[in-house]
Amino acid sequence: MTYEDRLFAALADPTRRAIFERVAGRRQSVAELARGMPVSQPAISQHLKVLKEARLVRDEPSGARRIYSIDPEGLGPLRAWLDRFWSDQLAAFKAVVETADDN
Repeated sequence: MTYEDRLFAALADPTRRAIFERVAGRRQSVAELARGMPVSQPAISQHLKVLKEARLVRDEPSGARRIYSIDPEGLGPLRAWLDRFWSDQLAAFKAVVETADDN
């Protein structure tokens, strides 16, 4: 499975996307993430494991807890993958505009 496959598989689940968005807002522990979520704390841990394997989040120890945050090193390849499409679309738009200007 490629990096992109793991990444999109991880984000395909709505609960994981919600967790990812909450962690993007601020660093949080599993217990903090579980509050206000419709799933149990063990389920949150399992979702975080998938997000971590996809390199979307990372964790660091803080006493007896682990604090989760966005993994910028994992987001870099995702951004590069998306930028490739953005660049292609901008080039296509530029070509259309230039063609229209010639007419």
